[in-house]
Amino acid sequence: MLNENVQYIFEILTPKNIFVLLFFFLFIFIVHLFVYRKKQKDLQFFVSEKIKVFKNVFYVSEDAIFMVSEKNEILYANNAAIELFSLKKYFKSTILNIPKINIKNDWVDLDELILKSRKKFEKRMHVFANTEMMLNNSYEKISVNLYFNHAYVDVKQKDKCTIVVINDTRKDKENYLLGFRHKLTKLPNQAQALNDLNALYAKHHLNEEKIALALLNIDNFSILRSIIGYDQSNAVLVKFADYLNDLTKEFSFSVYHTVHNNFLLLFPNANSIKNVQEIVKIVQNKLNSFYKMGNSNLHLTASIGISIYPDKSSTTNLLDDTYKALAAAEKNGHGRIEIYESSQRNHNYDELKLYNDMHQALDKNEFELYYQPIVDAKTKKIVSAEALIRWRHPIYGIIRPDIFIPIMEKTGLIVEVGQYILEEVLKQQKRWEFFKFRQIPISINLSLLELETNNFIGNIEHQLDHHKVSPSLIKYEITEGVAMISENETVRKIFELREIGIEISLDDFGTGYTSFAYLKKIPANILKIDRSLVVNMLTAKEDQRIVKAMIELGHTLNMKIVTEGIECLELHNMLESFGCDYMQGYYYSKPIPVFEFQKLLR
Repeated sequence: MLNENVQYIFEILTPKNIFVLLFFFLFIFIVHLFVYRKKQKDLQFFVSEKIKVFKNVFYVSEDAIFMVSEKNEILYANNAAIELFSLKKYFKSTILNIPKINIKNDWVDLDELILKSRKKFEKRMHVFANTEMMLNNSYEKISVNLYFNHAYVDVKQKDKCTIVVINDTRKDKENYLLGFRHKLTKLPNQAQALNDLNALYAKHHLNEEKIALALLNIDNFSILRSIIGYDQSNAVLVKFADYLNDLTKEFSFSVYHTVHNNFLLLFPNANSIKNVQEIVKIVQNKLNSFYKMGNSNLHLTASIGISIYPDKSSTTNLLDDTYKALAAAEKNGHGRIEIYESSQRNHNYDELKLYNDMHQALDKNEFELYYQPIVDAKTKKIVSAEALIRWRHPIYGIIRPDIFIPIMEKTGLIVEVGQYILEEVLKQQKRWEFFKFRQIPISINLSLLELETNNFIGNIEHQLDHHKVSPSLIKYEITEGVAMISENETVRKIFELREIGIEISLDDFGTGYTSFAYLKKIPANILKIDRSLVVNMLTAKEDQRIVKAMIELGHTLNMKIVTEGIECLELHNMLESFGCDYMQGYYYSKPIPVFEFQKLLR
């Protein structure tokens, strides 16, 4: 049997078969070789890329990093190490030239510390230390964190090196301090203000001494920034900050730069509110002439809100009330001072109760829309209107939107209410159509949360189709603040709304930080100039020039202009002479319920 098998093997091992078999094995070998080399090449590329990454991290690290050979020679040092120890003249020299380190008050050479770390490394232990080091270039003693590790510098793992990482803790301290300073003016910021305020509160809450806060906002600073430029406007802030800082030496108060063009003044012993008012009036007067551009002074005004403790129950309330006082000052025009009295707090609504009641208000039909006409400047004919929501609360009666809308925005309920407003406006348009009223476009205010909802555009299209209302009868108003927060997404959705046929108004222009260059990016049809710029125009020549320039700018960008806050015929005539297209204000009509408003449409 065995002989037969052997004979069979010799029969099939013909030269031809042997050649085929060798060719097959050769083919398999070549394929494996190709795959192996491909893997090796990929691995080399991967390793080289990783090395590039580690090199970049090594050289740009803020920590000082260097590698020391077993002969105590510096093999590599990053920029931070070279700078920290002035290693340029010592590079490639021995470690003995490196400054000494104080460990537990015993001065030892750094190479001795490295030697100790190597012994620990043999036991698989890493070495950490927090100590002091004296720089050889300045003999300055600094506090540092040290970390030692070891690695092989060759493939055969014969030559070892020590990796030394030194963290200069001075930078941590500097970064910590920067967290309490405004980057531009170097004044203490709002975080520092809260710390100081809490310290004063702890000191004063047992006695009758008063603390006062005055929050100052430079009026129309965004417009100024767009006119004189970013660098020049920053120079204005820096010089004003220096002036306020110098003023603290004359009067007893501290100054803080909170955000943008807001400055906070803290009066630790404000026993007389009159004294506080006198100081802030000095600041206001200085603003009118403190900065020169060329041969002329830059005329600026400031709105100021003041709040006092112990009229307030806590420092947080004190700061909140100061912001409310500033908002009231800005609402009443430029250069105003408002004091938030404790009696005002007693009239505040219970925010938690409002929040709870708000969720039921929609179901109970407690919300209703008021309409304020927008008229043609030349004919005074109503051409559109703005829909404004009101809440008829069963206990409090009519609640103003500035009370409940901020709560809605905090809680996200504004999205649901925005949907309600859209549906009510569309229903009203159908009623006017049925009863043969003159139909005009209605403007709806749009919040950031609504704009950010996923199906915002699709929902509008659905509602328009469901109610069979033309898109031309709806307008959306967005504030410049909303437009700037999410620029790209805002612009995209505005374009989509315009493609549907809905016009867009940029509301409250002049109250935020929109620059003229940025304005070109927002595809709005209408520019609404805020009432704060209009209300003092009859007596303030500078306001007249600003508003006229804004009207001309809007027309240059092919926008129609609406001015808000028109309260008399003289203001109407002035704005008409400036070329304003449309106007809105109490001179024509305050916001009124729909049954009163539709009488105006006959």
